[in-house]
Amino acid sequence: MQMTLSELSGQYRAGAEALRARALDLEGRRQGEADAAARRLLDGRIRLLRAMWREARELAALCEHYYERGYRRSGRYTL
Repeated sequence: MQMTLSELSGQYRAGAEALRARALDLEGRRQGEADAAARRLLDGRIRLLRAMWREARELAALCEHYYERGYRRSGRYTL
């Protein structure tokens, strides 16, 4: 079974939303955390999730508009 770029875009969007939800959950936990070491660990996880969220959104947009003329593609993911 083959997947179109449009379908793949939807998968990236769903993944991005899950990453965002998890980052928000961890931010809530971080606010209630009294231990400084635990807060630093949560900060690192949140940073990583936010980077993954950003990349998933960028890839979703790229897949959605890949075949459109004039769409300005990020050099990060294309040549």
